Amino acid sequence: MSLENIRNIVLVLSGKGGVGKSSITTQLALSLSLAGHSVGILDIDLTGPSIPRLLGIESAKVTQAPGGWLPVEVHAPQTLPPPQPITYPTPESSQPVIAAEDSVDLPNGNTIRVGIPSTTSPPTNGHIHDPRQAPFHTGSLHAMSLAFLLASRSAAVVWRGPKKTAMVRQFLTSVLWPPTDYLLIDTPPGTSDEHISLVETLFKDVKSPSSTNGNGTSSLLRPQLAGAVIVTTPQAVAISDVRKELNFCQKTGVKVLGVVENMSGYVCECCGVSTNLFSKGGGEVMAREFGVPFLGAVPVDAQWGLLVEQGKRPRYGSVTTDREEMEESVAGVDGPIEDMEQDLGKQDGEEDLDAGLLVDKYRNCSLCPIFEEITKQVIERVESGTAVSVIKPV
Repeated sequence: MSLENIRNIVLVLSGKGGVGKSSITTQLALSLSLAGHSVGILDIDLTGPSIPRLLGIESAKVTQAPGGWLPVEVHAPQTLPPPQPITYPTPESSQPVIAAEDSVDLPNGNTIRVGIPSTTSPPTNGHIHDPRQAPFHTGSLHAMSLAFLLASRSAAVVWRGPKKTAMVRQFLTSVLWPPTDYLLIDTPPGTSDEHISLVETLFKDVKSPSSTNGNGTSSLLRPQLAGAVIVTTPQAVAISDVRKELNFCQKTGVKVLGVVENMSGYVCECCGVSTNLFSKGGGEVMAREFGVPFLGAVPVDAQWGLLVEQGKRPRYGSVTTDREEMEESVAGVDGPIEDMEQDLGKQDGEEDLDAGLLVDKYRNCSLCPIFEEITKQVIERVESGTAVSVIKPV
């Protein structure tokens, strides 16, 4: 079996499409890597594989080796250089966001110099994150997805259930993972063929946290199915579907590491005011009803989108120039204005800020410290074997 080098397997599940499972999986993998762990991502969303695009490795191809496939390397273990400290608000904060090479006057009369650690107290509920405090010795990150085997991004996968089942089993048995601390399995929405095949194969070939040998010690010959991370969004329509995924975990015996509420508020990049676009707190209430841990709430961050889509290092506190100002700035310059948009307003050497690995640039994202806390909880529950069984709410 190709999972023999895997220490722990974590499923990322949701009964609802569009809640951001792949985004949560990607950030959890980056955070685990920043914590020094070797990580793998297995994308079994066969009809909508998005992990390669989020990781910026869409053009990569799988290598065939004796005995199976080699996963694509996202980055090798290495030491990252310390970046500039970044200051920004948490979703609850209504204070201004701090950008690079600038200063901001806060409502309380204090002034924070940007790019320099503040000597004043942070705003109420604010969060000051110095990336230099993060671990710099990162673990490796590898990924496997059906997208690597398709001719193009737009190629449609039109398969019936039996072929999906066979593909999931092949991914679980034919990918030659290197020694890996955590394998995150990004699943499609629902509780259909892929999920059933996944759970059946894993329960057949891996051990649960409570599995022991005859002498009372845990076996190290097989990887551990550590549990599942359940992803939801705050609104009621999503919660009602995600509850079905928790029922699926209960019926199949998959233990739960916790619930993550994604898209829990949107923080304006310019003023820092938080708006609950999709309500808030529904995921925490659902977790309490089913007796499972609540790992945390993750807001919407437009800079995270720019990072994974365009490779731009997150920047906060700047206002995008509107089109009218843009047209005035490029008057007399040959070429369509669309070609000028990404270059307008760049400072000398700013292009260099966008260089580097995804895991390095992610440290400048406002979501990084949030996932640092979520990751700590996941690691603690995995290592202590304290993932919980789902209880059906009364």
